[in-house]
Amino acid sequence: MRVLFLGDIVGKPGRSAVKEALPGLRGRLAPDLVVANAENAAGGFGLTRKVLDELFGYGLDLLTTGNHIWDKKEILSFVGTEERLLRPANYPPKVPGRGIQRLALPDGRALWVLNLQGKILMPPVDCPFRKADELLAALPGEERCILVDMHAEATSEKRAMGFFLDGRVSMVIGTHTHVPTADEEILPKGTGYLTDAGMTGPYGSVIGMEVSDSLERILTGMPRILNVAKAQPRLAGLFAELDDESGRCLSLERILVSLPPA
Repeated sequence: MRVLFLGDIVGKPGRSAVKEALPGLRGRLAPDLVVANAENAAGGFGLTRKVLDELFGYGLDLLTTGNHIWDKKEILSFVGTEERLLRPANYPPKVPGRGIQRLALPDGRALWVLNLQGKILMPPVDCPFRKADELLAALPGEERCILVDMHAEATSEKRAMGFFLDGRVSMVIGTHTHVPTADEEILPKGTGYLTDAGMTGPYGSVIGMEVSDSLERILTGMPRILNVAKAQPRLAGLFAELDDESGRCLSLERILVSLPPA
């Protein structure tokens, strides 16, 4: 199975990057499935139904998220019914939405996608390690291709999750920090790992936001509306080939595509 994962899509520049770059990546990589983190896709914070439909229109098969999923109130009107949208699985019981989903291919193969959120320097959630144990134990044993989006602030927590799940899932990909790391590797028991897939959005920014807005907020400590930047749009992510029977990761390619300004 060939899987392409796109790092955090930020605002209109990120969505435009998907629109412009994904067709070429499909032609070169021929992925069976494309998954992306989209918690910042609507104006840099959260998701709307319109933005969700736009991204699905570009050919994304499933969207993961993180702590910013609740930033737009209208998310509550569809997060519980849209099967192609995940929120972190380790939110407390009764929180709407789902944290794991099965993506089926026409030939009968399937990819399970699990969305988790870290605890270090993040809003309070249940333990992602225990939740991963619980959910993985309930999966069909014959379906071994599993992708995990570990949405977390701390590199140590993402790295720990990689080793915790090594040999039990196909890929552990970190999101949230919007900075692509260069440490892609196949761990000893066969799990593909990357600390952070990076940002699909404007790199001439402070993690996607206008430099002047970010500097004013940091230097003064005063509240400041952060606007999505536009400069240096790029698409970032990770491409992997997985063994259909064992679920082991066979190869990894880090993706970073620069695009002309909109």
